[in-house]
Amino acid sequence: MTATHRDDRQAVIDVIATLVDAWRRNDADAYGAAFTEDATYVTFVGTYYRGRTDIVDSHRTLFAKYLKHTQLADEILDIRFLCPDTAVVTGRGDSYKGTRPTKLTKVQTYTLVRETTGDWRVAAFQNTKRKPLMEAISFKTAPDLIPAAQR
Repeated sequence: MTATHRDDRQAVIDVIATLVDAWRRNDADAYGAAFTEDATYVTFVGTYYRGRTDIVDSHRTLFAKYLKHTQLADEILDIRFLCPDTAVVTGRGDSYKGTRPTKLTKVQTYTLVRETTGDWRVAAFQNTKRKPLMEAISFKTAPDLIPAAQR
């Protein structure tokens, strides 16, 4: 791994860490600052937000109501650079109060881009709720569905 690639990888990890920290503080403005102006954001319930303002406004409401005093658990599974200025991060995550959960129930995909300023920001985010029981049934009845990394 080259020094530049290592630096970019760390910069991408730092963006995710910034999101986790902003969530911990329930700071919608800081959370939204990690996204591009025209970012897209899909929640695990399927709600689609477009643009940093929409993301900030929705999180301001979420942090004041449903997600008040929650934290964000995040686990990066993979970082792939599609080109020097675009990275795809796949991970698991969950919001929680109290003790951090050991099993994270959502699979998340972040697409990050390097802006002309050199800063990395999230351009697209997708959050999917895992269905472990359905996954286990499908793997048992059709073993070819098991991802290669889990075989």
